[in-house]
Amino acid sequence: MGEIIGAGLVAHAPTIMMSKEDRYALNEGKEISLVPGLHRLKTEVLDVLKPDTIVLFDSHWFTIVEFCIAAHERRTGLYTSDELPRGMRQIPYDLKGSPALATAMAERATAHGVRTNPIDDPCLPIHYPTVNLSTFLQGEEEWVTVSHAYSAEPADFLKVGAGIGQAIAESDKRVVLIASGSMSHRFWPFREIPLHEASDPVHISSPAAREADYERLRWFAEGNHAAVIDTMPDYLRHAPEARFGHYLMMAAACGGRDWKARGRQFSDYENATGTSQVHVWFDKPEQGWN
Repeated sequence: MGEIIGAGLVAHAPTIMMSKEDRYALNEGKEISLVPGLHRLKTEVLDVLKPDTIVLFDSHWFTIVEFCIAAHERRTGLYTSDELPRGMRQIPYDLKGSPALATAMAERATAHGVRTNPIDDPCLPIHYPTVNLSTFLQGEEEWVTVSHAYSAEPADFLKVGAGIGQAIAESDKRVVLIASGSMSHRFWPFREIPLHEASDPVHISSPAAREADYERLRWFAEGNHAAVIDTMPDYLRHAPEARFGHYLMMAAACGGRDWKARGRQFSDYENATGTSQVHVWFDKPEQGWN
């Protein structure tokens, strides 16, 4: 039997790919906590767990009429972001895949009522939530990326995640789940962005969004995932990235409302041009996820 051995909500903010000098210049002469947090996640968590596979829920891989799962044997190349081509350019990536697991996850998600398909097209684009985090976290494991259906509602994300969790349990893989994205995710207007680039959360797009994030961070620390799921209609007013689908799929794979794992932060709660950024890791409790 396969199992999920760890899970995390992990920020992929473009600032993590900047040089140290540029990060310090942007953040009033200080390091952003996201970068040392990623190094700690690699050494303190992933190097210890040694997963067979990382399944990453990519909040920038937008699909419309279905969910998709990357089913390649290997993905390799150079990545330049069309969104930020100066800051993220020609980043090398070389990721082993897991076609059988990807196909099984798509089949189980579809069986749970949401059309999901494995895609192994060699021309399929890759996105920086996957590239940025693999740059910091990659070891010898396989990497499988799951799309975010932009037209989906919370119930759809939960069904896809439940199917993915079932497929992992039926496999022979030890899997880590990564929800690659932020919490509230509203940018400042173009002309105001230069005034709000430092990491201090005072620069989050609104006080209400910041307080909604803090409330959910408290629930993460308590292992109260039911509260996060149950209050999604309210949280959507604060524009969480990708309708928080990356978190919802991860949570559902680990048990949904019955998931009790407590979160521990591997970074501060930080701003990035109005959006929230944080790393929260959920270790598997000795008694199991539920």
